[in-house]
Amino acid sequence: MEILVCIKQVPETKDVDVDEETGNLIRDGVDSIMNPYDLYALEAALRLKEEHDGKVTVITMGPPQAKEVIREAYMMGADRGYLLSDMKFAGADTLATSYTLAQGLEVIGKKDAYDLVICGMESTDGDTAQVGPAIAETLQIPHVAYVSSILESDQQKMVVEKDMADTVEIVEFTYPSLITVTKEVAQPRLPSFRLKLATEDREITTLTFADLPDDDETNFGLKGSPTQVEEIFPPEKDVEQVIWEEQSGEELAELMYTELKELKLI
Repeated sequence: MEILVCIKQVPETKDVDVDEETGNLIRDGVDSIMNPYDLYALEAALRLKEEHDGKVTVITMGPPQAKEVIREAYMMGADRGYLLSDMKFAGADTLATSYTLAQGLEVIGKKDAYDLVICGMESTDGDTAQVGPAIAETLQIPHVAYVSSILESDQQKMVVEKDMADTVEIVEFTYPSLITVTKEVAQPRLPSFRLKLATEDREITTLTFADLPDDDETNFGLKGSPTQVEEIFPPEKDVEQVIWEEQSGEELAELMYTELKELKLI
């Protein structure tokens, strides 16, 4: 079984400053990590690899330093890694990002045909949950979102459980296909120091715009993004703290009731 996992490098904290002139996030000086949801996707892929004697390939899009998350994936057990990196990809929204990743998957598929693509449910720096399904739509393959458990799998098909908040659905599908997973799918393993030593010289293939099947620049990056962010700003912190002391229980209850009524919460 050939499994592809989409991973992303994100800021380690959500306390990221915003450039007031450009509206862009200031990532300089902020440590980066693999998107936490992608760790669950990678673990699900590694378990399938062990069960079916398969191969796991990871792909990410970003600047050269994004290779760090591919190295981390190697330390967990991934076999191959691809980095999509080109200034023409910069400024991409979710549609342009998913299209670029789909183009990368097409390149990989011509070399190593894949059965399954696994993505984390969403990224912590975007929270849209759109990229995985959009990749599948671009590739025109079946997809199942919010997979919380892989119930059965063999070389032809897979049966999964998906969390729909109010209901749980059981879905069976054949390959090639794509799933996005929640954190309930599997507990990620820790990176292995043994694998770190064994893979420190392992190649990471970089794909640029020139390597992709589509040579139309208007489909990538800012040019290929139908949605553009006009402004990014941190929310104002207007939390007011009120402390009531030395009152009886009845007095505190009356104060609370009066306050909530004035706020029209009751």
